[in-house]
Amino acid sequence: MLRAWLRPDAAIAWATIGLCLLLIAFPTEALHSSVRGLAVWWEVLFPALFPFFVLSEILLGFGIVHFLGTLLDPFMRPLFRIPGSGGFVVAMGYVSGYPVGARLTAKLREQELITRTEGERLVAFTTTSDPIFLIGAVSIGFFHRVDLAPILAAAHYGSGLLIGFLMRYHGRKEPMSEPPVKAEQRGNRLVQALQAMHKARLQDGRPFGRLLQDSVQSALRLMIVVGGLVVFFSTMMEMLRQSGAIDALTNLLQMLFGYIGLPKPLTDAVVFGLFEVTLGSRSAGAAGGVLMHQAAIAAWVLSWAGLSVHAQVASILSSTGLRYRPFVVARFIHSILAALLVYAMWGMLGPN
Repeated sequence: MLRAWLRPDAAIAWATIGLCLLLIAFPTEALHSSVRGLAVWWEVLFPALFPFFVLSEILLGFGIVHFLGTLLDPFMRPLFRIPGSGGFVVAMGYVSGYPVGARLTAKLREQELITRTEGERLVAFTTTSDPIFLIGAVSIGFFHRVDLAPILAAAHYGSGLLIGFLMRYHGRKEPMSEPPVKAEQRGNRLVQALQAMHKARLQDGRPFGRLLQDSVQSALRLMIVVGGLVVFFSTMMEMLRQSGAIDALTNLLQMLFGYIGLPKPLTDAVVFGLFEVTLGSRSAGAAGGVLMHQAAIAAWVLSWAGLSVHAQVASILSSTGLRYRPFVVARFIHSILAALLVYAMWGMLGPN
């Protein structure tokens, strides 16, 4: 009986019951936290992500992925062991931030342009913060230090590329997908890339009006899922705060930080960043103390991305067969590497 209660699905059921009881016990706080989550989604995430979702769908319909897949294949395969089409995901993911990389990876998987293992490698290192959030919100808005942006960017994106290189060993015994250009084919690769794009556009066949309509509808469906998860995690964090669980975790981390010599005020950033990247980054900027330690924790938060982003990525990948476990392991390693790179590069890129 005890073993049955300790199973993962049983634990989730008990946690859900506990959350429902907390919602009943703190209805006012639950309502206010839901409204805050909805405001974040409507005022920040929707205008930031929706255009990228629409444009990525249109670019997929026009065959841009096939163009880049042919063009970048000689570079992406030996370095990251993913097809050249992954180069499109890398570019869009790093420019537009999470969870765009996961969304585009799912689309490539649906079109059978990548294998399951290749998709897991790809989503592992394209789930990053966008530069606007890293520079504008974190460096300037939370830390009030524009000179902090170079080291945060180098640590966050540099460790992300390191994860991409390390992930090439994930499933290394499994075969890769077929290259878009066969070894016996000759001619200019740019011409071959244009031919691949034209062929993909003809196979899609949708007129631009229909493609735009489908892209908007697909992006709206995804944004509703993202919004629901943001509201849910905003409410869940408030309920955990009301129950005292957040305080208990903070006290535990303060003991750990005191043991390893890190400032105790940074524990709030770690606790909040564990769940949500914006709250964690804001807490890191407001913690005070040694700026180098604050920057290292901020890099950890940005690279871990928070369980809210994890839930968004898991929901996107749920219908593709891609496993969540490689993603969460990569996020953990990414966050540790990013924090260590801040310390390693502080003398070169850190503020004076």
